[in-house]
Amino acid sequence: MPLPHLVHVFSTFVPAGPQVRTVRLFEAYGASVRHTVIAMDGRTDARALLAPGLHVEFAPPPPKAGSLATLLRLRKELARLAPDRVLTYNFGAIDGVLAARSLGLPVVHHEDGFLPDEARGFKRRRIWMRRIALRGDVDVVVISENLQRIARELWRVPERRLHFVPNGIEVERFRVAEGNAALRERLGIPRSALVIGAVGHLRPEKNVPRLLAALAQVAPRFDVHALVLGDGPERARIEELARSPALAGRVHLVGYHSDPREHYRAMDVFGIVSDTEQMPIALLEALASGLPVLGTDVGDVRAMLPAAQGDFVAKLDDSTDATLAAALARLCESADLRRELGRLNRARVAERYSLAGMVERHRALAGLAPTAA
Repeated sequence: MPLPHLVHVFSTFVPAGPQVRTVRLFEAYGASVRHTVIAMDGRTDARALLAPGLHVEFAPPPPKAGSLATLLRLRKELARLAPDRVLTYNFGAIDGVLAARSLGLPVVHHEDGFLPDEARGFKRRRIWMRRIALRGDVDVVVISENLQRIARELWRVPERRLHFVPNGIEVERFRVAEGNAALRERLGIPRSALVIGAVGHLRPEKNVPRLLAALAQVAPRFDVHALVLGDGPERARIEELARSPALAGRVHLVGYHSDPREHYRAMDVFGIVSDTEQMPIALLEALASGLPVLGTDVGDVRAMLPAAQGDFVAKLDDSTDATLAAALARLCESADLRRELGRLNRARVAERYSLAGMVERHRALAGLAPTAA
């Protein structure tokens, strides 16, 4: 009997939230499912995360020749692959939705968030494209309550086809942060320093410079350092900021790490100060590591945290930078506060965001049999 065959269409297959989650799902499904990945831009960096023994292939990207030509090429490729189901990810794969529908293939479309050009408002053309592509019998998966509201009200996705499936992780894989003195020594970070960490693809919307601005404001009063994991187009700008007098020697860029658990252990605070988010996996990992959070009030960030974290989540307005700096100063002042927030955060993720629950929801939507008890 042939293995179930799923085709996954991404705008890009670099190690970011949707791609990392999908790799984790591949692992959970094991060798009983066959996958084909199409990256519209041809980038497949996240394939390095794949465990051996999985049935994952990569199809060539369609040509960049305008929407109609792209759609027709995708349609031809999907007809050749003849999958049981097509899974598409975010607006950059919307042509994949249309191509699959034109062939009568079942489609599950996933929405994880927005690019920087829609951080403060939505583009009308993309609204209409989603309304056209996501109508009828397309199942739409969203990872946050905020996206659920947008899909329902703005894109007009039918309620019976709209599925809220929060991200999930294995909390037990993460140890509570304790400073990780050995790693700090390798990176040149003092054991006594307070370390605020950031983890993610270094894109403009992640706004790591905003975190560094808060650090620069408190640096005259506290021995505080930043540990930044990730790579991307903003790296050169961040490196330039790190050379400024206020930050010199305090910012440690260590690039992308497929398993950042030891780095979380070296942190005292986790920073997520993006312009736009929905339900970031890195935040769940930080909570599982027992870290307090300094964040911006975007997507579901506030909803993911316990009430005690409320004063450390800043609204995006003219006072955001000052609010973040004041909140960071409070965290620098009190180790007891940091420990209590970290304890509450780890309990929160254990209670609400399990990997097993997420996997079973995605299995069902992909048309796969439930995991055997």
